[in-house]
Amino acid sequence: MSTFKTVMRRILNLPEPQGGKNAANPPAGAPAGQSAVPGQQQSAAASSPVPAQAAPAPAGLQQWTDAAARLQAQAPGAPQPAPDQAAPPGQGKGKSRDVPWQLEDENSGTKFMVKVGRGALWGVVALAAITGIRSWFWAPAPPKSDPVQVNNGPTYPVQEAQAVASRFARAYLTWDENDPKPRAEALARDLAKGMDTAAGWNTRGQQEVLVAQPGPVSEEKDKRARVRVDVLVKGPASDDKSKSSDKPKDDKPKDDKSKDDKSKDDKSKDKKDDASKGNDSRTVTGPRWIGLEIPVVYTSGRIVVTGQPGLVGVPQNAPSAPALTIKTADNDFSDKTRGVVEEFFGKYATGEAESVAAPGASVAALPPGVAFGSLRNWSVDEGSGSDRTGAATVTWLMGGAELEQTYRVKLTRVASAQAERWQVAEVHGGLSS
Repeated sequence: MSTFKTVMRRILNLPEPQGGKNAANPPAGAPAGQSAVPGQQQSAAASSPVPAQAAPAPAGLQQWTDAAARLQAQAPGAPQPAPDQAAPPGQGKGKSRDVPWQLEDENSGTKFMVKVGRGALWGVVALAAITGIRSWFWAPAPPKSDPVQVNNGPTYPVQEAQAVASRFARAYLTWDENDPKPRAEALARDLAKGMDTAAGWNTRGQQEVLVAQPGPVSEEKDKRARVRVDVLVKGPASDDKSKSSDKPKDDKPKDDKSKDDKSKDDKSKDKKDDASKGNDSRTVTGPRWIGLEIPVVYTSGRIVVTGQPGLVGVPQNAPSAPALTIKTADNDFSDKTRGVVEEFFGKYATGEAESVAAPGASVAALPPGVAFGSLRNWSVDEGSGSDRTGAATVTWLMGGAELEQTYRVKLTRVASAQAERWQVAEVHGGLSS
């Protein structure tokens, strides 16, 4: 350990320690770095003209010491040793600084590889600081994500089925005994191949379809479905006349008794026929709605009708609806803004509603032939702020009649430097809330 300390002191050009295990304190006035040798007198050391010499270093250590001294001598600005400085004992003047190697500049790739290695090491340290060392050995669990909802759309081509069923219903309920061919050709476009294009018609009568409105599609198994179509038809009512007898006429004379018996039998037969047909007191006047359910199937990339449809009834009355929430009216504000709403509906009928509407409001004009009758009722809901909503009951004059309707009207406050007023911002037909 003492040898390593000595080498480091020589390399760093540090002074020798002043005290130690085997050295005594020098006398006052003695040169620095000079230590007393055991067995010598203090007076002889102080008065001797020959400078004291340090104890010789081991032979192996002397080479490192000489190399350090030479490096110090080659450094610019380093102090030069005195020419009369005595060499260490046992060393000649010419051979005291000889070393078994020669200093040369490093020209190989060792320094470059050292720099690359240091850079790689620092890169690993930086990566560990960013990602964390634990993630190198224990990968974090992936975050749980919700299952992706894939919308494959409807399982059945509903729109195509409605279009085909509507076209088929129009052709099916249209017939003309004087020209049956167009009906057969129209049905052949949508009927499955090989089916009878007459579709159950006896080639008698006349009827015309005015409107065909497709309804819901009830999907079944094997890509089959049933489509509801409501059809508005125009044509004569069914004929309830008794069918003529198919029996041949008997021209042979018969007695009166047989004739009376035959007449009784005919009357009883007519009564049975009337009972089987039924008496419908409803009269047919003008067009009427008929429901039709049509069986279809999706095959070969298209919808085809698989068989004869069936007539179904059309609901005559709609179910009751939940009652609307009754809101408290602001009577004072209603009276204050009644003139504004009445003026708006008057301009609404003449196509000039935007002239009295609030700035930025877009109100389309009513068609010609509609005249404003009166504002029968105007009620504003309780509230506050710059926007208020109310209900208006209006009568219109059109087609020689008077028609009463209800509107939901939104008012907004418009202020300027001179005045403040309320104007109509929105108008919607009917009360939905």
